[in-house]
Amino acid sequence: MSLPVQIPFPLNVPVAALGAVLCIDLEALRQNYRILQVRSKDAALSGVLKADSYGLGAAQIAPVLIEEGCRHFFFAHAAEAAALRPLLTDRACYVLNGLLTGEPEEFVEAGIHPVLNSLHDLRVWQDLARKMERVLPAVLHFDTGMNRLGLGTYETEILLRERETRLQGLDVCLIMSHFSCADEEAHSETPRQIKRFEFIKDFFPNTPASLCNSAGIFAAPDALYQITRSGMALYGLNPTPSRQNPMHPVVSLHTPILTIQTVPRGEPIGYGASYTVQTAPGQEHERVATVNLGYADGFFRSLSGGGKLFWNGIACPIRGRVSMDLVTVSLAQVPEDQIPHPGAYLEVIGPSQTPADLAKDSVGLQSDYEVLTSLGPRLKRVYI
Repeated sequence: MSLPVQIPFPLNVPVAALGAVLCIDLEALRQNYRILQVRSKDAALSGVLKADSYGLGAAQIAPVLIEEGCRHFFFAHAAEAAALRPLLTDRACYVLNGLLTGEPEEFVEAGIHPVLNSLHDLRVWQDLARKMERVLPAVLHFDTGMNRLGLGTYETEILLRERETRLQGLDVCLIMSHFSCADEEAHSETPRQIKRFEFIKDFFPNTPASLCNSAGIFAAPDALYQITRSGMALYGLNPTPSRQNPMHPVVSLHTPILTIQTVPRGEPIGYGASYTVQTAPGQEHERVATVNLGYADGFFRSLSGGGKLFWNGIACPIRGRVSMDLVTVSLAQVPEDQIPHPGAYLEVIGPSQTPADLAKDSVGLQSDYEVLTSLGPRLKRVYI
């Protein structure tokens, strides 16, 4: 006998018409913001909305953060910030990837702050200030060990030595840097970066500073400064991987069963015949379910043969390859009286499996960030 379908999300249309459903819990997001603000102490907690809020929908995430009093928002590209500017009218918006993601004049017109990552960026911004005959706000990013974006060792030395001329016509409203290893407990790079940033900070004694990302809020409570920046922890990912996740889960993903088949022992499943049914003694077949999900939805092909979905907390291992639109899983561990039926929803992300679990099961995948940001547009997003 099949169990009745337990729908894990509120819907006003037939579930079978939807396919896979990505549920975003806005109340959990709100609770995470509050947890992080408490951890940030007197620093203002900002929201990182880059990559459409890690794929969860920045237009839906931003209003919740605004209600919680968030006044600073970070984006990767100018277009991301411009798209959300109407929602963030009196909030500060920063573009981490800097000037080259848009036209300099457009930043000024939209009231968006480009993060200045090099002496070249500074020259361009300074030239624009001179051309417009006005003082422009400047956000300076110093690279303290990531060696990615930001003024590196030599450029920092030049700027600090020549800051009166290099910063003429600019109002430095924020200095910042970024931790490289704060998510690794007691990593030596974290205090090393703090020491470097403190040295730079002494040259800007009255300027707000920002160093801590999500992991840094927990790993470096003595370096919170004036603004902390949270992305992944807001969205429920674990900022302390070596310890239990202190955040509430924001994301769940469920996908419907399309068909259930009974496959005889020795028969292959999926492309390339990479899996052949192997049954326990006395069993002649394996019952499998094919679900409405694939790598076009951001469910990684590298989960083939190693990943799993869940039915009522029971693991259903993937059989064969993950294809573009379909995944086949085994129901061998599901008791006979609990077998689901077509239309029932299996859990992809939820109480039984976190994004970090999926990352761990995927060959070559290391980060739960990749799981969230890869979730595709075909997934129906439901906000509760």
